[in-house]
Amino acid sequence: MSQAAIIPTNSAPYAALPEINQKLFEAKSKKGTYDSLVFVFVATHTKLVIIGLSFEVLAKELGKDEVWVASAFYGQAKFTNEELQKLSQVLGFDESSLVGGLGEHWWPYRGLGTTPPTDPVIYRLYEGVLVYGHPIKSIIHEKFGDGIMSMVDCKINVDKKADPKGDRVVLTFDGKFMPFRKW
Repeated sequence: MSQAAIIPTNSAPYAALPEINQKLFEAKSKKGTYDSLVFVFVATHTKLVIIGLSFEVLAKELGKDEVWVASAFYGQAKFTNEELQKLSQVLGFDESSLVGGLGEHWWPYRGLGTTPPTDPVIYRLYEGVLVYGHPIKSIIHEKFGDGIMSMVDCKINVDKKADPKGDRVVLTFDGKFMPFRKW
């Protein structure tokens, strides 16, 4: 069994990330015990490659949700200093480097990638909003009134559902409704 711990930080989306976030991905790819690692087959299916700790395992260590932890790795959410300390312990990463790069002085610049997106998975999510965005908006207004669903006060879950025709991806956006104010 060979171990692959190389993250192509010169390609999208990693190249757009601050260097400290790129280093987090590299540390994530190199850590873990046999039970906590994510395994993938190489295209030739002749060897098994370890790609590191899953976001699920890291989330449990930090007491957070896996989608939130992944978003923080991509620079889209902000770790607290306590979370950076715990992350440094879990990944064996220098805490002062993490705090120096992502501490209290740093704030996320949210939104990553091109529009429209070119990655197939992200494009399909974008396509879903293009096709179903207005119908969803209408139903939100019918059920809640004039307002929006918060993406600031929102929980996002990704689940896998078995199906005889092929596994299904279940995405849940659990956002607070915020009515528009009148003044």
